[in-house]
Amino acid sequence: MGYVQEARENHVKKKVEEALRSKMKQKALKECDQYTSKYAQCASGKTISVVWQCRKQAKELNDCLHQFTNDTVLEEMKKDYMLQHGGESTARV
Repeated sequence: MGYVQEARENHVKKKVEEALRSKMKQKALKECDQYTSKYAQCASGKTISVVWQCRKQAKELNDCLHQFTNDTVLEEMKKDYMLQHGGESTARV
């Protein structure tokens, strides 16, 4: 399958893509809740020092979030959306 054909098959309207991105981020936050909690505990009561004192927790959280929020995941969500809606890119998410 050529790049242009694949791009056409995965094309969705901008609003649909924004909704899919939002859904992807919500799922990521849910999946990475334990890391979010660790970071929040570390950051509690700190101001500027949070940058260096919570570096480990921030890295763990970012690594987890990246697993669920990347271009590959978004493309899969677009494919699923297109299959569910029979190619209609105007349907609601």
